[in-house]
Amino acid sequence: MNLILSDDIENRMDLLPLTFTRPAGDLRVGILTIQDKWQKISGEQTSLLGDPYLRLKYTPIIEDDNFVVDSRILPTKELLSEVASLHKGEGIEMDGYLVAAHIDGEDTIRFYNDRKSLSLNTKPHATISRINNTWDIFTLNEQEIERDFHLLTDGRKSAELSETNRCLQRERIFVEEGAKAEFAIINPAGGYVYLGKDSEVMENAVIHGSLALCEHSCIKIGAKIYGATTMGPHTKCGGEVNNSVIWGYSNKGHDGFLGNSVLGQWCNLGADTNNSNLKNNYAEVKLWSYAKHRFVKTGLQFCGLIMGDHSKSSINTMFNTGTVIGVSCNIFGTGFPRNFVPSFSWGGADSGYEQYPLKNALTTAQIMMARRDIALDDVESAILTHVFEETIELRKHL
Repeated sequence: MNLILSDDIENRMDLLPLTFTRPAGDLRVGILTIQDKWQKISGEQTSLLGDPYLRLKYTPIIEDDNFVVDSRILPTKELLSEVASLHKGEGIEMDGYLVAAHIDGEDTIRFYNDRKSLSLNTKPHATISRINNTWDIFTLNEQEIERDFHLLTDGRKSAELSETNRCLQRERIFVEEGAKAEFAIINPAGGYVYLGKDSEVMENAVIHGSLALCEHSCIKIGAKIYGATTMGPHTKCGGEVNNSVIWGYSNKGHDGFLGNSVLGQWCNLGADTNNSNLKNNYAEVKLWSYAKHRFVKTGLQFCGLIMGDHSKSSINTMFNTGTVIGVSCNIFGTGFPRNFVPSFSWGGADSGYEQYPLKNALTTAQIMMARRDIALDDVESAILTHVFEETIELRKHL
């Protein structure tokens, strides 16, 4: 089967700023990205169908016969079986919304552009998990760590950990080849702990609850990590972290609190950066919506920071409850930054904000990526350039 995970142009803005730089199928929740989950469950290669400007990097493979699934769907073996059983011209709906279909090549593009126009025989499905909003990434992270843990470890034997560590519920801890830990406390606390290939947990770190430490990632000395948290791949993390998802090549390398948050790739939080995840009056948190151009209710009492790719904060930065930072922002200074900072913004509460020139942002990205032996190529530059141009209007009132 040719399996394609497709975004939806109508709802693409619900997951910004995280999907400015990737299709929704490349979002990481749990241990794996959504695309990785489908590939692991199906045993087949999948491709992603996102916005046209993303297709040079994420190129969809469209054939005459395709199984297309909404890219925000979190798969299970049972759902894959239902999708695979669809005859051509059939689909699956959830709450009146088309989430999967067996269609030809021409209709595949329509699934992205205007899936309501497709004439299909559909059947309802009520139990599908889907990332509808950015905050779903951390609220569903516990569920997805458990699912991915079983998916990746079924029938396999964990590598051994050093006897210097204090581990509880050892059957809920899985250690990949090359992972190491010394003098750490690891307590899954009823969840699951996954230490990816060549990852490291340094001395005196305390892990309590579910953790996905992806390959080549590091938890630093004395860190306090609460579940359900995902880090990596290729991240460094210190201080206190609770129920947060930090994607690849991003660093929170020093003391400071991060809770109920999502950081994109190539982000860096300066020393003693903190975020609030609970309002002083314990009220429901609102978060900026790109789709509605206003703050919307999340239904959550705990909600922290959503940060797009390539954004940074200086030392002692304080993020308020329910803050959204766009792509390639540089936040610094005293006081609390705005609860919404548009992409390519430079500044803070005391100094105000100005546009971060595209040339400067690309130079910073190039230098940071080169430190990890990764080049900022023409495709990546084109994506960031598109985001810069798409968000000009949002910066007019800085």
